[in-house]
Amino acid sequence: MRLSLLAVGRLKSGPERELVERYRQRIENLGRGLGMAGIDLLELAESRARRDDDRRSEEAAAILERAGSAGLVVFDERGKSPSSDVFAGRIRQWRDEGVHGLAFVIGGPDGLDPEVLGRAKLVVSFGSLTMPHQIVRALVVEQVYRALTIIAGHPYHRAGHDDS
Repeated sequence: MRLSLLAVGRLKSGPERELVERYRQRIENLGRGLGMAGIDLLELAESRARRDDDRRSEEAAAILERAGSAGLVVFDERGKSPSSDVFAGRIRQWRDEGVHGLAFVIGGPDGLDPEVLGRAKLVVSFGSLTMPHQIVRALVVEQVYRALTIIAGHPYHRAGHDDS
């Protein structure tokens, strides 16, 4: 299964980019044994249209073109907040069903167009707090890595259960 992160806007050099790169490398190393290619990081230009709706529409066209036929996992504040185990289970299920690719999508500052949300296999929220997009990118790649460790039975993920 091919994995990609499609994000509107550019991530500047600095600690966030380094963190994203660290998790990208981990995903690449772990993913091979799970039948998943590493994760491609694709940055899409922010629209310069004057109206919010037009910006979202232009960005949606770019997102959907780059995603192709991959299943979309969209990050949006109006989505669901699954546990890491549930998130991993969905990725495992899609892999086992033969889904050829997943595109993890982060929209621009104006949010996502309804067309992108409507095509999503899953809409995920990290909560109702507003977060900078560069932080969301780091969270997304960390959660993808965490999901792969769960699928692999790797000890990275600790669900916080108290066995006493």
